[in-house]
Amino acid sequence: MEIEALKIRVQTVATKRESLLRLLEQPNLGTLRIDVNQALEELDDLLDEFKRTFPQESI
Repeated sequence: MEIEALKIRVQTVATKRESLLRLLEQPNLGTLRIDVNQALEELDDLLDEFKRTFPQESI
């Protein structure tokens, strides 16, 4: 996969982080809060790994 295509896909995923943060603010999540937290952690790990792998690229 070309770096530009990968960068576009990572940017698309990164935009979903805000949606997860808004969802986390909902008071009635119950046990889904655990899943939302996990998704945020994994998304942050993915973004960090992308930045480490391609340090010259910004997302």
